[in-house]
Amino acid sequence: MPNTDLRQFDLQLRTETYQYRTPMKFGGRVVTDVTVLSADCEAASDAGQARGIGSMTMGVAWAWPDPNVDGDTKLSVVIELAQRIAKSYTSADQSGHPLLICHRQNEVREKIASDLATERGIKGGIPELAVLLAASPIEAAIFDAHGKAAGVSSYELLSREHLPGDLSPFLGDDYQGVYLDELISKTPTESLPLYHLVGALDPLTDDDVTEPVNDGLPETLTQWIERNDLTHLKIKLNGDDLDWDVDRVRRIYQTAIASRSGEWAFSLDFNERCDDEAYVLSLLEQLEAKQPAAMPCIAYIEQPTHRDLESHPELTMHEVAKKLPVVIDESLTDLRSLRTAVDQGYSGIALKACKGHAEALLLGAVAVHENLFLCVQDLTCVGASLLHSASLAAHIPGVTAVESNGRQYSPGGNERWMKDFGDFFEIRGGRIPTGQLAGPGLGYGDDPIFQS
Repeated sequence: MPNTDLRQFDLQLRTETYQYRTPMKFGGRVVTDVTVLSADCEAASDAGQARGIGSMTMGVAWAWPDPNVDGDTKLSVVIELAQRIAKSYTSADQSGHPLLICHRQNEVREKIASDLATERGIKGGIPELAVLLAASPIEAAIFDAHGKAAGVSSYELLSREHLPGDLSPFLGDDYQGVYLDELISKTPTESLPLYHLVGALDPLTDDDVTEPVNDGLPETLTQWIERNDLTHLKIKLNGDDLDWDVDRVRRIYQTAIASRSGEWAFSLDFNERCDDEAYVLSLLEQLEAKQPAAMPCIAYIEQPTHRDLESHPELTMHEVAKKLPVVIDESLTDLRSLRTAVDQGYSGIALKACKGHAEALLLGAVAVHENLFLCVQDLTCVGASLLHSASLAAHIPGVTAVESNGRQYSPGGNERWMKDFGDFFEIRGGRIPTGQLAGPGLGYGDDPIFQS
């Protein structure tokens, strides 16, 4: 047993809520605030003792889109689920590496979610994505505490010295003789470009502004580009209004090149709104005809159709993937969903810290090992949740940029982190200094809330 293995730990949860400075529209839904769930893990190993921190924005509109359950109910259920998951760890075997500890809890977590759904009368149960969301800050806190107790980066503790055994217990026989430290870097990339979100309601130029926020932050895409010297844009599209979508991409391209010369990278996010891949092909065809110079800017396409690919085998992406990489986001909940997506023509995956640190490491390792297209995105993350997302992106080979849009919509959640990590939230040169996240733990230290 490595002396860095955890022996015991205690978990406490806390929440904060922030209003958005401007509404964000995605997938036909408009979001105006966010609740952040944080976990504090007091842990001990033979190497030492430490407090680990995990945090995540509870994006229930994304994780649980069922219109028959109201938003307040979804949020309260997910928070209660997180509390029960945290409590379950107190009666579980707390010894070992966090990857093993979290993996052992998977079946327990599913039963907890099933029981809670029955108690609350939730027909159809709690979606797997919402279950992953509830558990994610807890997993992050455990991994963070593990590294801090040893005084090193959590990613250094993925080596065979600290995590004996290959990946086959987690990923099956195909991964016999394959080890996590071969696929995940122990040191972070020095810096990464930042993907800035352009929501469906976001003004592009001064002419689009109808109700100025007047809070000193940019009001338009033009102003954001000039302030942060942006190079990468994530574009939210409707997926059910072809003319609007084509015009939106055209206008964003024109705004971008008018604001800054040089190369641009776009991702197109449909949030499941397309009926089929024919819609995406039509958009690309029209864009090629109307704004051909925009085409080389498109780096990849994200989740065009319904997240439940297994129930919809007709929703393939083979033809789109011949033109551009296309990744799953909402569809990705485990290895099985990844396999289904690849079979149906997807090029790769979008990892998110909000689905759990263990899950991100394992599926990131699969993507690296199998040469799948790979990106890391956030969930309007603020504070520690954004820093955690950035640390994942910086340690997984092949990730070329990191998304960060909490600074656009919910800057209040970043305020107490500005002293030590200001360059992650006030972007300079279009990049974030991910090399700063070298440890110990997940790299972002203690929550400043404990220092006040």
